[in-house]
Amino acid sequence: MITAKPVVLPAPGRGEDLQVAVTAPASGSGLPVIVFSHGFSWSMDGYAPLADHWAAQGFVVLRPTHLDSRTLGIPADDPRTPRIWRFRVEDLKRILDGLDVLEAAVPGLAGRVDRDRIAVAGHSWGAQTASTLLGARVLDADGVPGEDLSDPRVTAGVLLALTGLGDSLTPFAEEHLPFMRPDFSTMTAPALIVAGDHDDSALSTRGPDWFTDGYTHSPGDKRLLTLFGAEHSLGGIPGERVAETTDESPARVALIQRLSTAFLRDTLHPGDPAWKAEAAALEADPEPLGRLYVKS
Repeated sequence: MITAKPVVLPAPGRGEDLQVAVTAPASGSGLPVIVFSHGFSWSMDGYAPLADHWAAQGFVVLRPTHLDSRTLGIPADDPRTPRIWRFRVEDLKRILDGLDVLEAAVPGLAGRVDRDRIAVAGHSWGAQTASTLLGARVLDADGVPGEDLSDPRVTAGVLLALTGLGDSLTPFAEEHLPFMRPDFSTMTAPALIVAGDHDDSALSTRGPDWFTDGYTHSPGDKRLLTLFGAEHSLGGIPGERVAETTDESPARVALIQRLSTAFLRDTLHPGDPAWKAEAAALEADPEPLGRLYVKS
């Protein structure tokens, strides 16, 4: 496994060029791609428990540093702040546009990437960012769906702690986070949604079920993994022993690693048996860490 960072993609109009970490298997060909969007204030350096695992399983993982990253130190009154959610979406599309540059940054990677098998993934705000490429839209103040920002190059997604509908926002969130009004009715691409049943957000007037809205309100092939006892970091996916991990559980992280990998193989390589095996193992576990729901 090889990681190259930062690989810099020019980003006119963004104010900062886009920094990306590329993590890839050292060998193999026909490698599918995962573009991962970090949660608020994180960076390309986070989420190694997922990126390293996926790369070890044969995926090329691309992690950008969004403008809200603490590593960039952009103040809250920066004129770009109201549009950071849009810059985030543009970052993911810029990565897809810049695959030639990103491949070339890792010696021997060029020509080994399968550009017909691309998925997006994200955590928290990053999950909302990723969901837009799968077809979700943002409602305006009048409840009218905004622009379609989906990308036909993306065929599946893994959405971790995906924030729910905007009709359940707290007054603070309504005032400061107006983009948190998703419409999942157009999110048609296959997705695995992972939620913690102890993830009680200060941004919502509801309980942890808020994080299952993306499953409940979207059509098509959707799968929901509800983790028992998990909070917002879902056991520690941002990294080991980081401050945001309030519910550290290597076992939960390992379950997410296995099920997300199996889901991506199932959707990007139809006929792969990994998903059925992992789902059956979870159902047969006498002390399961979570419960799986599936709809099509």
